[in-house]
Amino acid sequence: MAVRVKICGLRRAGEVAAAVGAGAAWVGFVFHPRSPRAVTPAEAGALARGVPAGVERVALTVDAADDDIDAILAAVPVDLLQLHGAESPARVAAIRARTGLPVMKAVGIAGPEDLARAADSAGVADRLLLDARPPPGAALPGGNGLAFDWRLIAGRRWPLPWMLAGGLTAGNLAEAVARTGASAVDVSSGVERTPGVKDEGRIAAFLAAAARAG
Repeated sequence: MAVRVKICGLRRAGEVAAAVGAGAAWVGFVFHPRSPRAVTPAEAGALARGVPAGVERVALTVDAADDDIDAILAAVPVDLLQLHGAESPARVAAIRARTGLPVMKAVGIAGPEDLARAADSAGVADRLLLDARPPPGAALPGGNGLAFDWRLIAGRRWPLPWMLAGGLTAGNLAEAVARTGASAVDVSSGVERTPGVKDEGRIAAFLAAAARAG
């Protein structure tokens, strides 16, 4: 079975069309103002309404307040909320209950100590995203093009679906899947020409690599 792919940080209609056309299972829109991939709710709404049935639309927020989440949901048809900040398990549960939407919690991994945080989030989220923990002083919590040591999660199992993220490209995807057993992956910088600008050829190559890696 092919590895399922989320393409994150989409900002243009052509990028969304390329992701959908290549077979992405999820398309992600970033609502973190400091990110070069950030979009407004109005911009994302226009993009998301053109996504066909069967492809899930993901809203990525970072430690967002309730009012900010409400503004996104008022403008964007969202299928999955991705929480990519320092949200506690209690906050994850509260957002899930308040919005009625499934929630994916991103957890930064750099060492064995981070696996406990993943386990804590597994008790309240609908899905986990295991990403590379950003280096000290990094401006962004994700999308930094960095991979973590995949051996840290080799053979690990969680009681809910999960995705692998961090430094993935068409060139290393097969190794990442073989080492981790991931059945779903998330990519952003690995399919870009420059930060915030997706490359349609790289999107196609990544999806083709995912089809081979399953």
